[in-house]
Amino acid sequence: MPNAHIIGLGRSGIAAAKLLKREGYSVTLSDLKNSPAFQQQQQQLVDDGITVKLGYSFEPDTSDNLIVVSPGVPWDIPALIRARELGIETIGEMELAWRYLNNIPWVGITGTNGKTTTTALIAAIFAAAGFYAPACGNIGYAACELALADKKPDWVIAEISSYQIESSAAVAPRIAVWTTFTPDHLSRHKTLENYYNIKAHLLTQAELQIFNGDDPYLQKNAPARFSNAYWTSVQGKADLINSKGAYIENGWVVFEGEEILRATSLRMVGEHNQQNLLMAVAAACLAGIGKDAIATAIANFPGVSHRLEQICTWEGIDFINDSKATNYDAAEVGLNSVSAPAILIAGGEAKAGDDTKWLEKIKAKAAAVLLIGDAAAAFAKRLEEVGYSNYEIVETMERAVPRGAELAKQYQAKVVLLSPACASFDQYQSFEHRGDNFREICQKLGNW
Repeated sequence: MPNAHIIGLGRSGIAAAKLLKREGYSVTLSDLKNSPAFQQQQQQLVDDGITVKLGYSFEPDTSDNLIVVSPGVPWDIPALIRARELGIETIGEMELAWRYLNNIPWVGITGTNGKTTTTALIAAIFAAAGFYAPACGNIGYAACELALADKKPDWVIAEISSYQIESSAAVAPRIAVWTTFTPDHLSRHKTLENYYNIKAHLLTQAELQIFNGDDPYLQKNAPARFSNAYWTSVQGKADLINSKGAYIENGWVVFEGEEILRATSLRMVGEHNQQNLLMAVAAACLAGIGKDAIATAIANFPGVSHRLEQICTWEGIDFINDSKATNYDAAEVGLNSVSAPAILIAGGEAKAGDDTKWLEKIKAKAAAVLLIGDAAAAFAKRLEEVGYSNYEIVETMERAVPRGAELAKQYQAKVVLLSPACASFDQYQSFEHRGDNFREICQKLGNW
């Protein structure tokens, strides 16, 4: 019986462990953490015949035939480098799923920002067309959960991060979409060029490529490498890189000269969401989906949780959850999408990146900023450096939301926006956990 070791006791790791157990492997699953929740999951997995090691720092063992890495585990940690040097096959969870689902067409969506909304839009369109095409990867199911299921998808719609691409070299979608590209995850990928090349690998593997033609970095760097790609532009056909793709003209979304639907059909605010719409429509058209199904899906699309999600309106103030804005560029987009003046809640676990445009947007649109998490002091210093002094360090979400309501009344702001510009791991398990906490506190408004 071959041996497999899975690193990371998250949803992806558990799905990978169960899949390999079904396929006849002796499976060990390990995680550095050892929480009560993990201990409960441990018992359930042990009952399924899977060995679980908690509080365990992985070291390669020559008895292992396969190592599977969960998305959050860095690909270049010394233990994994040693494993590869020992000749132990080492892959990501997405690659494992690909091995069991590669007879099914995939749409793979990557990008620094915008990929979750674009993935959700594409999945909604495919569903409206009658396909069983669940979203997976960084949204919805773990990819290995789809491989485990008795009912196989007609299409796999996969949001694929740079971490997942890095550990899943064989994944080759029928259609690949690149939404945006700005500096992010540089603490892991080291250089912008390396980060770009990792993402470009997915597009190289794909049969058909779609790019956001309004993204400056992609405009400049992708055309020479992807000469047959499809492009998009909210500015109109004249701005398409190579005259192939989707664009907005006279209020219509047009693909390859055919009017598909009104651009206003999508109820989500912001030019960035018009870009996401164009990429989703292009993917659907390339998959052969008719415009009636596209129009139906877009008209009924509710939006994406944790991305400019309106939670409630209290005394005329909108409380908006943009917890998925985990970097400066996404947070700038968040601020740009709401009415001024706004009260901004920001902070968490800071990332490397250029905060210049984000700070400019704060000065232009935020009446006040409430700072939470580990980055609060550093963000306060940066705000002072650019001449913005109307901030408060409140540390926690429990303090930020009621204080935000007070300040909104004081400054006659119509919006309290959680758009952190940070990862969440200093105080939360994930950006979803952070957004859920914001939602829970907002729903108690008036009961303090």
